[in-house]
Amino acid sequence: MVNNLFRKRKSIRKFDPSKIVPDEVIKDLLEAAMLAPSACNARSWEFIVIKNDTVLNEITKIHDYAQMIKTSRCCIVVVGLLDNCNGKPGENMWPQDCAAATENILLQATDFGLGSCWCGIYPTKLVPKFQQLLQLSANKVPFNVIAIGYPAVDFGSRGFYDENIVTWVR
Repeated sequence: MVNNLFRKRKSIRKFDPSKIVPDEVIKDLLEAAMLAPSACNARSWEFIVIKNDTVLNEITKIHDYAQMIKTSRCCIVVVGLLDNCNGKPGENMWPQDCAAATENILLQATDFGLGSCWCGIYPTKLVPKFQQLLQLSANKVPFNVIAIGYPAVDFGSRGFYDENIVTWVR
């Protein structure tokens, strides 16, 4: 049977702005991210934690779909490190590495009773805007921004198994 944690995880877009996620909890989320698998163990990621209201507001001006950050009061930007992989096996796998790290953050946040929402940045026109805002070099690619906070309401659990999209090869 599927662990209930997977059923509880949802993209939360309404947060309680009066509740701030403690730094120690954020560190635990980042540790979970760093435990994710990565191609050839390149660990081609970096994380930027943003709690500054001015920067959070700038993100919402840049990213139309990240408006929930106004109430989450915290976000994590997952950044792909291109230099970690140059000429090595798995060198073009940094997006998969960042996605695995992101999923670990989302699941750990759910386990802590937090809400989260992953908003993609890469491979869109948003990449240079985020590089400029966060003063990132060309070899550091913002992959996504994750809103983290306390949900304003309980959304319950869900299930999505669909036999129609499964092919069995036996």
